[in-house]
Amino acid sequence: MADAALRLTTLAEELLGAPLPVRIRAWDGSESGPRDAPTLIIRNRRALRRLLWKPGELGLARAWVAGEIDVEGDLYAALERLAGLIWERGADTKDTVHPVRNPRMRAAARGLVRIAGPWPPPAPPAEEIRRRTGSLHTKRRDKAAISHHYDVGNDFYELMLGPSMVYSCAYWDAGSGLEDAQRDKLDLICRKLGIKEGDRLLDVGCGWGSMAMHAAREYGARVTGITLSREQAAFARKRIAEEGLTDRIEIRVQDYRDVRDGPYDAISSIGMAEHVGSVQYRAYADDLYRLLKPGGRLLNHQIARRPEKDESGYHVDPFIDSYVFPDGELAPLGRTLATLEEAGFEARDVESIREHYALTLRRWVTNLEEHWADAVRSTSAGRARVWRLYMAASALSFERNRIGVNQILAVKTPESGASGLPLRSRLWGAA
Repeated sequence: MADAALRLTTLAEELLGAPLPVRIRAWDGSESGPRDAPTLIIRNRRALRRLLWKPGELGLARAWVAGEIDVEGDLYAALERLAGLIWERGADTKDTVHPVRNPRMRAAARGLVRIAGPWPPPAPPAEEIRRRTGSLHTKRRDKAAISHHYDVGNDFYELMLGPSMVYSCAYWDAGSGLEDAQRDKLDLICRKLGIKEGDRLLDVGCGWGSMAMHAAREYGARVTGITLSREQAAFARKRIAEEGLTDRIEIRVQDYRDVRDGPYDAISSIGMAEHVGSVQYRAYADDLYRLLKPGGRLLNHQIARRPEKDESGYHVDPFIDSYVFPDGELAPLGRTLATLEEAGFEARDVESIREHYALTLRRWVTNLEEHWADAVRSTSAGRARVWRLYMAASALSFERNRIGVNQILAVKTPESGASGLPLRSRLWGAA
């Protein structure tokens, strides 16, 4: 008799102490749970063995990436129901991933063994980063982490990001599309930096060259873009050549710690600082300060997390660390501002654009879903599944204010105290 779904539902509800908010369909065809809810499909009992050996998020992530579990129906609704339940349970959830300390978890594990068998789990999916060597945030390790994230095929990113090839939060207006919103974001940054004809701009973490091209084409800047991704650099150079901008833009495969040709009039760091890490952030701020001329401006566009009551307990999300941004870290806004000020910068403006990132991520998810077959062919089914889950979950995190994104405008104010900024600095907010 097919009853795996009912047995799994019963186990889950005993563990959670609450009704399961999604429906389950198991590999034997059985179903259980509310009929009007999104359906969690468990295609293979291997998924249960992954959970037995890696309880919690990493086991679930491996099963998702391997295609052993899936969602039928609205992915956002499914994630919101499951994540909402976890968030509302608060600190209790920390113990649920430690079977030795939690009797309910021990009982659930025994139940899973009876259903799934005690065999070792399959190997992690190929998309999971392998064991990392070297100290955290050395140049070699950072390059490997960036390669894991970005060197998965430019064709894949084109399908997901669209023609703009901008992989950071767009700046939306009512009725605008993704391309317009990304152009408006790049233009906003150029205005905040006060870029004018002939200015030298350093674009740290230049991606596929979109910021460099906008600043050179629309504002006449001379741009140096740096990235650790060879695939990004090759793509950016090709685009720049096609636009006839090679005399204004240089793209380098270079670590920010190796840039020695300052001073620059302005520096843009868009979605780059998340890769730097807390152990290197002060050195990063010092390097950017050194590379600016007196009066030069820095625009730091960075995702921020909410501060923890006990910061020593902060840990990187295991799914994101293993599959998306290896060694990436998020810092609270206040800590980032303090570090920039300690390096010598004067912080002049902070703009939160949290809701804009939720809109951006939802658009990227739609792009990915609409081009799913091509996306899978361009990389792998597992990689496409990683990005779909990551972006959908991140969109909800921005909407719930669990994470945010901020643009910090900072100045290397000279000893005279003349910042060079207009008295009404908010003028740049008008599109």
